[in-house]
Amino acid sequence: MHKDSTVSALRAFQWSVFQTVTIIGPGLLGASAGMAMHANGLAKRVVCSTRRVETRLACEQAAWCDAAYADASDAVVDADFVIICTPVHTILPLLEAVGRNLKPGCIVTDVGSTKGLIVRGARGLVPAGVHFVGSHPMAGSEKSGFAAAQMDLFQGRACFVTPLPDTDSEAAAQVVKFWRRMEMTVESIDPERHDEIVANISHLPHLLASTLAAYLDTRPHPWRDFAGGGLRDTTRVAAGDPQMWKEITEQNAEEILRAIEGFEQELQALASAIRNGQGFSIQSILERGQAYRQRLQPRPSDYDSA
Repeated sequence: MHKDSTVSALRAFQWSVFQTVTIIGPGLLGASAGMAMHANGLAKRVVCSTRRVETRLACEQAAWCDAAYADASDAVVDADFVIICTPVHTILPLLEAVGRNLKPGCIVTDVGSTKGLIVRGARGLVPAGVHFVGSHPMAGSEKSGFAAAQMDLFQGRACFVTPLPDTDSEAAAQVVKFWRRMEMTVESIDPERHDEIVANISHLPHLLASTLAAYLDTRPHPWRDFAGGGLRDTTRVAAGDPQMWKEITEQNAEEILRAIEGFEQELQALASAIRNGQGFSIQSILERGQAYRQRLQPRPSDYDSA
């Protein structure tokens, strides 16, 4: 398809609804997106793809899903918009597998919580006339799977859209509009800058919670029976899927290591102040922490992002 034809295809849904949206991986994020699209009238037809038989059966019975496929390549054939909602290490292989069946003018996005490797790797995997625009909706939970999905999961939450300088501007604008129609606050940002930000505000907190829980597991186990709400609140996200978080950590290792090093400096400063009886320094650190916590935006639900 020529460039003019591709632009016409993009402008054809400017911006009412997509004709067909394909969700690859209807887990927590994917099924929640399907529910929200159905409720908000963002697609005339929503189809999904999953290899799990039980999830396909659940999708087929869901009001928001018009068809469910075992093979992602079959699910994308007529799609105007494809959302890949699978673990980060599977996104590029899936994109490569379905590429030949993506029609010209189709827009593909993902919901992965790392972006640099995915966005740059995607450039060589989509055919001419197809546009990949990375996304990261900051919505999720320590829970996972189709059964955990919620129609309002995205409402009031932040979303990153991460185009490259040579990404088609019409396609990027459509992805931004889509997430805004899902009632999210959208920020367009460079993929590497995204990875730096989430390493500090999402990945580091999860790893600290998990590490704290792992450390406490070395202490006498009866101690946990005396724990109050503080420990439960602090370690809640440690209940997340270890396999998924291992893959996130591998994909964003460089930025996560920088964040850990920065945190280690702060922790050492606190240890030094305690060791030397520097009450003023201890209080100063605690006050800065208190002030940061008080400035955090209130979240619309008990869910947290990945």
